[in-house]
Amino acid sequence: MFLPHMNHLTLEQTFFSQVLPKTVKLFDDMMYELTSQARGLSSQNLEIQTTLRNILQTMVQLLGALTGCVQHVCATQESVILENIHSLPSSVLHVIKSTFVHCKNSESVYSGHLHLVSDLLQALFKEAYSLQKQLMELLDMVCMDPLVDENDDVLKMVVVIHSLLGICSVISSMDHAFHANTWKFIIKQSLKHQSVIKSQLKHKDIITSLCEDILFSFHSCLQLAEQMVQPRAQDNADYRLFQKTLKLCRFFANSLLHYTKEFLPFLSDSCCTLHQLYLQIHSKFPPSLYAARISKAQQEEIAGAFLVTLDPLISQLLIFQPFVQVVLDSKLELPCELQFPQCLLLVVIMDKLPSQPEAVQALWCADSQVSGATTRVSLLKGIFSSFEQCSGELSLPVCLQGVRSKGQAEAAVTLYQHVCVHLCAFITSFHPSLFPELDTALLDAVLSANMITSLLAMDAWCFLARYGTAELCAHHVTIVAHLIKSCPGECYQLTNLAILLKRLFFFMAPPHQVEFIQKFSPKEPGNLLLWQYISFQALPADLRRQTAREVSRVCTAQCREWLGSSRTVGELESLNTVLSALLTVCNSAGEALDIGQQTAVTEVGSQLWALLNVKLVTGQPYVQQTLSLLLPLLGFFIQTLDLQLISQVVTLQNSLLKLEPPDHVRLAVLDFVSSVGKLFIPQAMQDKILPNLSSIFASLLADRNWLLEQHTLEAFTQFAEGTNQEEIVPLCLSSEETKNKVVSFLEKTGFVDETADARVERIKQEKGIFWEPFAKVTVEEAKWSSLQPYAKRARHELPVEEEYRAAVQAAAGALGAIESLLQQSVPPDWLLTEMEALHERIDELKRHVV
Repeated sequence: MFLPHMNHLTLEQTFFSQVLPKTVKLFDDMMYELTSQARGLSSQNLEIQTTLRNILQTMVQLLGALTGCVQHVCATQESVILENIHSLPSSVLHVIKSTFVHCKNSESVYSGHLHLVSDLLQALFKEAYSLQKQLMELLDMVCMDPLVDENDDVLKMVVVIHSLLGICSVISSMDHAFHANTWKFIIKQSLKHQSVIKSQLKHKDIITSLCEDILFSFHSCLQLAEQMVQPRAQDNADYRLFQKTLKLCRFFANSLLHYTKEFLPFLSDSCCTLHQLYLQIHSKFPPSLYAARISKAQQEEIAGAFLVTLDPLISQLLIFQPFVQVVLDSKLELPCELQFPQCLLLVVIMDKLPSQPEAVQALWCADSQVSGATTRVSLLKGIFSSFEQCSGELSLPVCLQGVRSKGQAEAAVTLYQHVCVHLCAFITSFHPSLFPELDTALLDAVLSANMITSLLAMDAWCFLARYGTAELCAHHVTIVAHLIKSCPGECYQLTNLAILLKRLFFFMAPPHQVEFIQKFSPKEPGNLLLWQYISFQALPADLRRQTAREVSRVCTAQCREWLGSSRTVGELESLNTVLSALLTVCNSAGEALDIGQQTAVTEVGSQLWALLNVKLVTGQPYVQQTLSLLLPLLGFFIQTLDLQLISQVVTLQNSLLKLEPPDHVRLAVLDFVSSVGKLFIPQAMQDKILPNLSSIFASLLADRNWLLEQHTLEAFTQFAEGTNQEEIVPLCLSSEETKNKVVSFLEKTGFVDETADARVERIKQEKGIFWEPFAKVTVEEAKWSSLQPYAKRARHELPVEEEYRAAVQAAAGALGAIESLLQQSVPPDWLLTEMEALHERIDELKRHVV
């Protein structure tokens, strides 16, 4: 009533600064009284009911009066200077927020009697809604001097924006449209006054609130989509609500995109929040293992309307060094559900880099170090590291959208294919100055202890060999060859490098292969280490024949040299290398050997076998390796072997299996016995060979090791299909369980019936369990796996139980050796007497045990 009669330029001094503080205090007092007495409200207590309704009515009138004040200012001024009305926005915003908080908490405040005042609360909410709407119209008229960096007006505008941000957090679940409009106004005012308030705004608070609202609306969207998947839930109202919520998601995402674009230099401390937003969204969306179960139609709708907005957001952040630091942080530790989204994010970034300047590519592709410590890994190392953590997604496997090709329909691809294809595409556009980073990342990944990561790096390296020049391929083969020669001994890194060398050798141009053979001539003993890993199939026919014969000659000559020497266990390492190279020749170029060379190989193989016995094999890991190489080598020439030698081989194998040798020995045994099926065994030798064969298969088929079991079933099937001695087959099936196992394998039955959901849940549990850098190895496994010969050393005091165990194992080994000798030759006269004496000693020891 007074306002029309007052000078609008002096309203602040003469009216607002005097009246509004008292108005706010009056409103707070009423709110306190309202909240204090609300718990006594009931339909019987008319006095409190009347009091509360009178207070609410007064509050509605007060809000109406404030609306009138705001409307007056809007009507009398074309543009507003905030200093002339600064008490008005702050007072109004305080009242509005207090009103919305009270309405939001009304269910608990009025203790089940809300219906007695609901009409006035609704009126109060509507009045506050109108007041805020009018205030935003007023604030839209505010003008600020862009040349002034900091004054009272700037600080007051910042306070207004953050007060509206506080209101957003209150009304987010009350009115979606109003919530969105408030955000729209916050973004608009922030951009309008950007030049003067950019340094004063609390950007982290704004980004955090916006990201929280995006996640909340996204989760609501997923919940609605899940409901529509359920039977009888395909209701039009549900679908309209889903679309409305999805539209809200898109609005918030676009708001974030707009704000990020304009204020990027000020968002250093918000990069972690933005990174987490991307990961959280993709962790809840298919094909993540932790995603909501929603239909394909809803997936496409959400992806097309909402997820597409995240792509330009990443493009904006690509050039921002703090974002790079957060995403590639060397100490980044993510929970299981965020590891797969991290991998997807890095692939998206990798796809975007080719269009960026060299400086941006270098920012992402180079390590960052401070005081010698790596604070940020390169993008490629980050991809391999992240990929390694996606064990569950790789084993399921999850499928992603493939790349559309000309004339072909778009097909889903596995995570491995997705990463591999995009990685290879990235390599084609790699800036030449960054090639050292590429070489380093590929080599580090090849040397990884994780098999699937190493294979991915090998696939990428092979693509590079094919895509690059022949000279580059030859250069890489040479480097890998030198790395193999520099390996100190058996290790997984050597295995990985050997596989890479074998694959790269196929891509070498024939002239470069000739150069390689000259540079790493098999005539030099040190180079045989390489030739055990190279497939001769990679060479042209003439060169293959020539090289295979040369390697064979060198190998047989060295075997004879070893046989004629002192034959110490320490020299077995070099002999095993020779046998491995010889086995490679037979497997990949056996047809290139002439009759004389084949005979030479079988002769040295037979002579080496004659030196083996059970005690020697169980006692020395290097001898186990020799045995594991000799068995497939002899199996390759099974048709030309002397039957007496075959009898000796299966006899020793049978004795050895009773002592539970390591897996690689048992696999070598399988390799040999499966080849015996091709052999015709005369009647005279059947009694010596067949019982041992059936015992070997029965023992291995009963093994509980799943990998060995699978190999045994395959080897037994191959043997049974090829053998002429059909009567041996039933003898191998020593129990009903073994028979059922073989029948299930042949009929491809007996698989566990598992639903898709159950499989996903199992893999999620396995992922949590299996994500360990190293497995624990038992003492016994460590003893078998070590490839170093035993050396003399100071005796360590072992626990008493371990000493007993070691003594018993030694005695068992000695008895096994005697058993093997008895099967091979006539025993001496004194043996029986000695065995009886041993028997008496055992009886005496048993009495001490009892």
